[in-house]
Amino acid sequence: MSKLLQVRGVPNRVHGTLRRRAQEAGMSLSSYVLAELDRNAKQPSRGEIIERLARRVPVSTRAEITRLVRRGRDAQ
Repeated sequence: MSKLLQVRGVPNRVHGTLRRRAQEAGMSLSSYVLAELDRNAKQPSRGEIIERLARRVPVSTRAEITRLVRRGRDAQ
């Protein structure tokens, strides 16, 4: 079930920009804002990124860095 979200006090400049972008995308303002909110919600927050980084094992040697970079390139 979807929820209703109402945003009050949107400055004219922001509303105009969103309305223009929605029109350029061929979308209603509501659909455009919902898509932007969905895109934003899929991105990790700054706190989540910091938490992930804190759990990683530090890389210490040049050889280890080279190995990790090569593994990352091979994975693509």
